[in-house]
Amino acid sequence: MKLTARGLRRPVLILLALVAVSIPAVACSPDGSVSAGTTASPAAAAGDLKNFYAQKLNWGPCASFAPTQDDQQTFADPKFDCTYLQVPIDYSQPGGKTAQIAVLRQKASQPARKIGSLLINPGGPGASGTEAAAGVAKSVEAGQLGQRFDVVGFDPRGVGASKPAIECFTPPERDADRLKVLVDNSPAGVARIENDNKDYDAKCAQRSGTDLLANSGTRDVVRDMDILRAALGDQKLTYLGYSYGTRLGYSYAEAYPQNVRALVLDGALDPDQNLIDRSVAQAAGFQQAFNAFAAWCARQPACPLGNDPSKATDNFKKLVLPTIDKPVPLADGRKMSYNDAMTGSIQALYTPQLWDPLRRGLVELTQGQGRILMLLADIYEGRQQDGTYQYTLDAFTAIGCVDDKPVTDPAVVLEADKRSRAAAPFRDDGHGPNPARDPCAFWPVPNTSEPHMPHVVGLPQVMVISVTGDPATPYQAGVNLAKALNARLLTVQGNQHTVALQGTQCVDDIVTKYFTDLALPPDGAHCAIAPS
Repeated sequence: MKLTARGLRRPVLILLALVAVSIPAVACSPDGSVSAGTTASPAAAAGDLKNFYAQKLNWGPCASFAPTQDDQQTFADPKFDCTYLQVPIDYSQPGGKTAQIAVLRQKASQPARKIGSLLINPGGPGASGTEAAAGVAKSVEAGQLGQRFDVVGFDPRGVGASKPAIECFTPPERDADRLKVLVDNSPAGVARIENDNKDYDAKCAQRSGTDLLANSGTRDVVRDMDILRAALGDQKLTYLGYSYGTRLGYSYAEAYPQNVRALVLDGALDPDQNLIDRSVAQAAGFQQAFNAFAAWCARQPACPLGNDPSKATDNFKKLVLPTIDKPVPLADGRKMSYNDAMTGSIQALYTPQLWDPLRRGLVELTQGQGRILMLLADIYEGRQQDGTYQYTLDAFTAIGCVDDKPVTDPAVVLEADKRSRAAAPFRDDGHGPNPARDPCAFWPVPNTSEPHMPHVVGLPQVMVISVTGDPATPYQAGVNLAKALNARLLTVQGNQHTVALQGTQCVDDIVTKYFTDLALPPDGAHCAIAPS
């Protein structure tokens, strides 16, 4: 799950995700029929979805599915095959418009021992699951998971290579938006921010279509997942969800508990936490990550924040706040704004692997340069070398706006901004809290979900992983989700966002054994991420 780095588009909300939702309790048979008592959708009549559940997937080369230029070589590898899954855009009208869900697969290398498909979602919302699955497949292909599972990723509706796509800003509009540093909290300044957000919403509606926007949330994606499960030939779902992907996982479990084989939910969302409390908790998580970075930086021979970690926040602000009025010119003719300096810094705080690039980027900033911070910001923003963008942030906003009840009271927004600034002083722009409402307050379609504790009956025991120093999805959220699902919690000591199948052997061994043998770790299990 992502964090918005600037109080521009979403002043009180949390971003990608690398991210609770109200899914009505649904009991569905493999053909998509729904038992009595559900309020899931008028499309629930038996037979309405039979053709979707019975569809045959036509697999072929993946080259045209690559979500970015950097992915083209990877996706061209013949070990991957890809297809589109057809689903109704509006489940209340299954005979209406359809969406094409992009799916990537690496087949099990030992088909005689194959257990089924391992479905993966990396979170966001808005991140590409095909891209994530290609990376996971590479890391597990020599082990038990690669031998015994088809590794499968999908781009949720509106995301990545799926069609139609959620699109709001053109690349030039996104570039221009990044240069707008909207810190004016006067009535006129607030009006400008809100008018910008209304204009953004109008572009989303015009370019994406309100039918897609209205049906882009978790409520609908979990139904797509069940159709995908059936189309893959799996009686039950085996699923690995990161960050917002944990929301998909526990929402699927609530909707289709009888169709769950195994779930690993890594970097969990607290399912019952309201949007503002979640935003404040995440702000505190990033301050914790910043403090850990500052302590590490102080031990390096050239730390631009000094050798006293207690002064790091003040020293960081002395470096970045001047860019509010004077963006840093770059060699390619672009300018690195305050927004970009903060975005690049936050991107680096997701993992200690990026701490040294952040240190070097801040050193550059002391010299009046912004190349490294801009590169980090471009990664977060999804900007490609040719100046085009992935539409990850547009999808993030669109999905977030229908997944949570909007915050429409300026007084509530103002109080939330105060709390967030207090929780993460390194992000405080020094201009005071701002009551400007974000795009979701003016979104052209209503929300379809709200946070709540999952109510699941008949779910096999599943696993939640939570990292103690996770900045984006704080540790306690994992504790709370595990309790709500009666899941086994794996605690991991470290300072990064998510950890499963990323090279920490203790974690990877536990995850592998659970997926292959359904063997959970003991109560109170702990692992630790090796220091970088």
